[in-house]
Amino acid sequence: MANIKDIAKLAGVSVTTVSRVLNNHPYVSKEKKEAVRRAIEECNYQRNINAVHLSKGETLLIGVVVPFTNHPYFGLLVEGIANEAVNNNYKLVLFQTNYEVNREIEALEMLQLKQIDALIICSRVCEWDMINEYVQYGPIVLCEDAREQNVSSTFIDHYQTFFKALEFLHKKGHQKIGYCIGRKSGANSQQRGRAYKDFLYKINEPYEQDYIFYDCLNFEDGVQVVQRLTQMSVPPTALLVTSDIVAAGILTFCKEKGISIPNDLAIMGFDNQPIAKIMHITTLEIPLVEIGRKLFLQAKDNKENSHEEIVVKLIERETV
Repeated sequence: MANIKDIAKLAGVSVTTVSRVLNNHPYVSKEKKEAVRRAIEECNYQRNINAVHLSKGETLLIGVVVPFTNHPYFGLLVEGIANEAVNNNYKLVLFQTNYEVNREIEALEMLQLKQIDALIICSRVCEWDMINEYVQYGPIVLCEDAREQNVSSTFIDHYQTFFKALEFLHKKGHQKIGYCIGRKSGANSQQRGRAYKDFLYKINEPYEQDYIFYDCLNFEDGVQVVQRLTQMSVPPTALLVTSDIVAAGILTFCKEKGISIPNDLAIMGFDNQPIAKIMHITTLEIPLVEIGRKLFLQAKDNKENSHEEIVVKLIERETV
């Protein structure tokens, strides 16, 4: 396989001249440019793009860690990241972790090996001590409140957002309120759990473990929630659901079971995804595409760590 020295010898020019032609340097004569191009064509020379990136100190690649690629929440985040990547002539390397620690570490190791310029983690599974081992190798940006860490972040205050949503349901006349969540662990889940306990303490309502539904990620999970509700002697009268997709599943199955929404059960979703608009679900609007855009810019321009909190808007419709 021909290299740059072979091209220079065949074209009768210096290695420096070949390099200038390859990099579109303006100060090369037409004759020498043509000689180099003929030599490149004759040798079928292909540039080693990895070597070019190494010499420039950048790959124009940014890693994006998501637990799942088929979930609308992460799809919208990636959409925002990808749109801004195109605008800035970057490409993305997508890592689906399924919340497995080793897969997330593989992404961090690619940052360490300079195979990517920065890493965006949309939902973290590694502990902070592991993340902190890699911050020296390049920018790491997270979609969670990381103001106390040596990384950048764009985030929602999930404690305040959850508490205000619970207050909204309480003002609508609900005392017995449950909630549905994706992961039992995770920073955002922990913030929501604290908000829930503090809210119950404020309204002097006992903590009911059965009112909390974990592993609610997809439409079908809403069916499991309703099945459990129908088996309770005293079910909650309202549910705060951290996914519009799951809220839609609950709403659909409630109609099949003859459960009146919102008279028998009020439902409040999260994200304001298209399905919430179609099914008239009361929800909290989280601008996921805009968050993705901000995450990319923090990864690209991360000369120093920055943190941005995103405001959440309540959208009242027909399910509360």
